Amino acid sequence: MSEIRLIVGLGNPGRDYEDTRHNAGFWWVDEFARQSGFSFKAEAKFHGLVARGTAHGREVWLLKPQTFMNLSGRAVGALAQFYKIEPGQILVVHDELDLPPGGVKLKLGGGHGGHNGLKDIAAHLSPNFWRMRIGIGHPGDRAQVSNFVLNAPRREEAELIHAACDRAQTVAQLLLEGRQEAAMLKLHTHS
Repeated sequence: MSEIRLIVGLGNPGRDYEDTRHNAGFWWVDEFARQSGFSFKAEAKFHGLVARGTAHGREVWLLKPQTFMNLSGRAVGALAQFYKIEPGQILVVHDELDLPPGGVKLKLGGGHGGHNGLKDIAAHLSPNFWRMRIGIGHPGDRAQVSNFVLNAPRREEAELIHAACDRAQTVAQLLLEGRQEAAMLKLHTHS
């Protein structure tokens, strides 16, 4: 297992999207940065907000693409190639329709499940990166998905999503140490 060297939070830039379900990845990375004392700065060559520092004794990059969701791979690909970070050393934190609010799962590789951010990253790198899937629930009708992810969750859903994000922070150290199996065990035992 390789250590995670780059953590990418997926979301859409701008105030209009800040509180929307699609920005769950940004929420998690912002909280990680806050707890670790990292600060983001805009990096044009990486098409995003970037932070770098030491957390849990390991150097790690954080990235919040500012390309809009469906072009996330441009930002991830640029930073990963520049710093020679392999797909297996990348954790992408994203909203997940197939998990209920409050659910959180970790997995390596797989399909994109219609998630445009994941689809674009897989196209730029390979599908073999780690995913932290933060459950936001599903509207029940595929035609409603776009509208659903671009709206803020109801208060009770938001509380569950933020609780899942907090729980997912507890495995950050394991991920940075390359102990993904232990991280999965810890996370999945609670969900």
